[in-house]
Amino acid sequence: MATGKNTKGYETPNHPWQGERIAEEHGLVDTYGLKNKEELWRVQSQLRSFRREARDLLGSAQSAEAASEAGQAFLSRLKRIGVLDEGDELDDVLSLEINDLLERRLQTVAYRKGLANTTSQARQFIVHGHVTVGDARVTRPSYTVEVAEEDDIEFDETSELADELHPERAEGQ
Repeated sequence: MATGKNTKGYETPNHPWQGERIAEEHGLVDTYGLKNKEELWRVQSQLRSFRREARDLLGSAQSAEAASEAGQAFLSRLKRIGVLDEGDELDDVLSLEINDLLERRLQTVAYRKGLANTTSQARQFIVHGHVTVGDARVTRPSYTVEVAEEDDIEFDETSELADELHPERAEGQ
């Protein structure tokens, strides 16, 4: 994508008025607290590129050793971000769903971890700079959380939300 041109990082649906697709997209936007459908389309494009890469690696006519090495690097990348489990193979990439990628967003992980009452509130906390991953403040709700980083997600120590008695804190936190 280093062509020097400004390009979108996603593809829009082929047909704009399909009721079933629109309802499904709306459900995902609500469930994961996405800002708009563009965010969903970005994740769908990422999933398509993962599947495309897996198909290319499975059907490549390269030497078996080179294809295996590239396949292992691709699989380790997907395992590092938590999309695949340790025992999964290249075939399992083709069965991935959009939910698998949406669950790895910082917004969703912070909500599941109990930092916020809703996914929308988690988004707000992240955008306003209240959430850190490790030592770094991350203000992008779409940040893909690696498995190793999951335990390091918390409120910034300088944030007023770090106080456990803050009224906006999630119950039980």
